[in-house]
Amino acid sequence: MGLFSKKKKEKPEEKKQEMKVYIQGAGGSIVSKSILNGTSRLKWLFRQESEHGNGWVAFGDTDTQEYVDDANNMAIVDFNTLANMEPTVVNVFYMPVGSDLEFRSDKTGKYFVDTRTGKEIRESVKHPAQIAFEKNLKFLNQETYPADFFQLLFIESAKIKVAQAGKADFPTGEVVLADPVAYLGSSYETVLDKKVPTGSYPVELSVCHSQIVGLRISAARLLISERPAVSYEIAMPKGKKKEDLEKPGVFTFFGVDTGLACFADKRISEECRIFFEKWEKENPGKNKYTDYFASLFHKSYESQPEFQNQDGSFLEWELPESGQRTVLFSSGMGDGIFSGYWGLDAEGEIVCLVIPFMNPEYF
Repeated sequence: MGLFSKKKKEKPEEKKQEMKVYIQGAGGSIVSKSILNGTSRLKWLFRQESEHGNGWVAFGDTDTQEYVDDANNMAIVDFNTLANMEPTVVNVFYMPVGSDLEFRSDKTGKYFVDTRTGKEIRESVKHPAQIAFEKNLKFLNQETYPADFFQLLFIESAKIKVAQAGKADFPTGEVVLADPVAYLGSSYETVLDKKVPTGSYPVELSVCHSQIVGLRISAARLLISERPAVSYEIAMPKGKKKEDLEKPGVFTFFGVDTGLACFADKRISEECRIFFEKWEKENPGKNKYTDYFASLFHKSYESQPEFQNQDGSFLEWELPESGQRTVLFSSGMGDGIFSGYWGLDAEGEIVCLVIPFMNPEYF
């Protein structure tokens, strides 16, 4: 047998390189087959309206108009397929419909140019929800806002619906703002300096239907009186006045660590503490939310599904021992720090207490 008649030893089949997932749930994009088969390099990327997929379309540097007009030369692939071939596309994924971009690669690096403005895009474009969240974070907890900001939160529109969440009882009139799962009944709750007349008051919620973040509670309002509010002032913690705002260590906000907030009376807060101390002893290792509140929130959702997410967004809770009520509700985009604001009538009397979580304009 000659040298060339010997059978070559077969190489083991190389494993296919797994596709890296840059963006979860990125959806399908239309990409020219010339890019996919390597006969061209990415040159043009634009985003169009699409009922299916994410709307991104990619053409190569050798593609002609005649080539791309033939549907057989185009393929629908996961956006991550394109990103694995050219990772720079991840930077522009969240740009809006109508974006028209040219890809460039030179000694300064790889980047896109907006063909409409000539602007170079070298950094990752943020998700619209992230942009809105950051703007909202700067907006919250200011000393004051115009009265119409609070009023518009509770005027129904295409984006805003107003939900009646239930009633909260105030046997002492001393008002507590807190995360009901993490801090109600603890030293971390915020007791307000001003009191309300003893009684039971309805709680209204401003429910924002956002295309960016879905259904969210943008504000909660405790209605003390039917008189209209003409001005608002920040609610100070017990023992502090507005004049103390500039002093070190004086804070008006309360913390949320479980995505929930509430209006509660101080006596009910104390009853809540005692109830859960007993409950936790009887239910070692169990979680207050998942093992106690979750089923109650689901029942609330079933009673008013049009205003809530499926896990439940608010709850009128009757304490098991006394039957006294408090109202629990989701806090906008979740955990954070939030302040209450007293609504005052023309004579300076309290008519409501509002907690803003989101500025709906941003979402």
